[in-house]
Amino acid sequence: MRVRTLGHLPGMRTSSPSCGRPSRARVAVTLACLAVVTACGPAPQATLPQSPPAAQSGTQSGSPSGELGTPGAPTNTAEVDVERGGMEPAIVTNVRYAAHDTYDRLVVDLKGGVPGYNVQWVDQFVQDGSGRTMNVRGGAYLQLTLFPAHAHDEEGVSTWDGGPVYQADLNNLTDVVRTGDFEGRVGIGLVLSRRAAFQLTEQDSPHRLILDVAH
Repeated sequence: MRVRTLGHLPGMRTSSPSCGRPSRARVAVTLACLAVVTACGPAPQATLPQSPPAAQSGTQSGSPSGELGTPGAPTNTAEVDVERGGMEPAIVTNVRYAAHDTYDRLVVDLKGGVPGYNVQWVDQFVQDGSGRTMNVRGGAYLQLTLFPAHAHDEEGVSTWDGGPVYQADLNNLTDVVRTGDFEGRVGIGLVLSRRAAFQLTEQDSPHRLILDVAH
């Protein structure tokens, strides 16, 4: 809070001592005022109200471009491996992607929790089950594998529509590839223009796994 110093009120003049000898009546009034001040003690001083604390900003959610606000560029390049046993297979319901200022973001929407996962650089994408090489071209290939996980329901109907190649056309992420949905493992390949640092983040309500790749 800014405290403003009040100046002279309009139409009023400041008092100044009179020239010449003060009258006896004025001296008597002055002495009486001093007596009252001495008896009552110093006047209480008013306390200025303190400023309220500044509001804290929160993070946004709900879209690939706003899942976690705007973090800095990723810095990790090493393989990531997270084991998570003792859970029912998670269901991949969707995969989304969007560009940010310094990175491209991929969001895996999940039902039933975030399972274990592995992220590593590979020379090419291989289709789970058949072992066939997937014909996609790029400057670098980052493989994300979820386990235990499915991309289909109990009737075998796919819960992640389209594919197996999804055109992204972002700054570094050019394509997303569904490399497999086989024996409790779901493979997601990221075709990149060049190898770059990445980072992973888990979120719940709803469950998501977020993979950011630097430009």
